[in-house]
This record gives sequence, structure tokens and C-alpha cells, in this order.
Amino acid sequence: MRIDVVSIFPSYFDGLTLSLLGRARSTGILDLNVHDLRDWTHDRHRTVDDTPYGGGAGMVMKPEPWGAALDDLVSREPVAARPTIIFPSPAGEVFTQATARELSTREHLVFGCGRYEGIDERVFEYAADLGEVRLVSLGDYVLNGGEVATMAMIEAVGRLIPGVVGNPESLVEESHEDGLLEYPSYTKPSSWRERTVPDVLLSGNHAAIATWRRDQQIERTRRRRPDLLPDA
Repeated sequence: MRIDVVSIFPSYFDGLTLSLLGRARSTGILDLNVHDLRDWTHDRHRTVDDTPYGGGAGMVMKPEPWGAALDDLVSREPVAARPTIIFPSPAGEVFTQATARELSTREHLVFGCGRYEGIDERVFEYAADLGEVRLVSLGDYVLNGGEVATMAMIEAVGRLIPGVVGNPESLVEESHEDGLLEYPSYTKPSSWRERTVPDVLLSGNHAAIATWRRDQQIERTRRRRPDLLPDA
């Protein structure tokens, strides 16, 4: 998969050189490139924002650098090969595990990280001529910019790409994969600070363990996220 990220703070993404995604980049599984939006400006101050039409507080990101960036990063390919262009936005659809799994099947993702009061609306309209545009939100809250949300989405999507996680079985029994939260996990020692591992996990009875884990999933979801149970 190829991923391009456009931001005025490219150093935000230095962490993507670490751990599993860093290894995926070094082995060629993931072609991840981070770009500075200011590279597509042409004035001495490298300006990317201006005051909003109609008045109001804050600044709005100008369309010119965004258009130039998209022109360079998105080739004019047939519709079937067009990229998915994602703009993190509190006004977008909510990002879920299902969204991550869907996006992990794409060949090319482009993330546009907005700042200030957002990006000129015409950029989204223009981007729709180049690919599938998705405005996506991590949740019902507002961040200072799109970088943190983009990092979270890249991690969630990237780990689902075949070859990124060493043992693909570890991706199966996870929170939200079947509509429930994941069951609790334990490791050695079996007794720690007067707290013991549930006997069923020490029994070797795989059927009983599977039943216990399923029951724990349902109970944990009922207590922590009851809103998920109707879909489970």
C-alpha cells in the first residue's frame, strides 16, 4: 500500500519509523511518504492560510497549495485506480474498526491534515475529481489539527495490511472485530500480589476457555460499552 500524508508539521509523523509500521516501511510492505504543504507555496513567507470570507475568528487554509499538492501526489489514472483521499474532520464520518479494515484494502491513501479553522471547502470538491474523498472523525471532539487523527488512522489501517503484524491470528480476537470488546488477558505468574489468574485459563480445557472468554466479552461490553451490544 502507498500512503501519502500532507501536513504543515511533517515531524509529527516521525513515530511512524518505529515498531511494526517502521519495519513495514523498511521491508517495502508499506510505502509511506510525509510531505510539507509549504513546499507547494510560492511566496517568501510560505503562506498556507488567510482570513475567512464572511468574517469570524481564526484562519482558513488556502486552496492553492492544497490543489498543487494533490496535483503532484495524485496521478490522473482510470477511475478503478483512483486513490482514497482522507481529510480528518470533526464534521466527518466516525472512524471505526470496520472503516480501518475497509481502508486496508485500498492501494493508495492520501491524508490531508488541516489546521486552524479548517481547509477551504473547494479543496474537497476538487479532490473529488481526483479520487474518493472521505472526511473522517475520530470521535465527537475537536483537535488542533489533523495530524493526531491521521497517525491513529494510519496505525489502525496499517496493522491490518498482510505482513505488517507477524502473527495474523492476533488480529482476529480483538475489540470491535465482532462487535464486542476483547476479553481480559493474563500471563505468568499465575499469582501476583494476592491476585490469581482465573482457574479456567489454567485448566487446559479449550472449550471451557472459549466459553469463558466469550462470556467475558459480553459482560465487559455490557459494563463498558452497552451501546455496542445491539450490533453484536
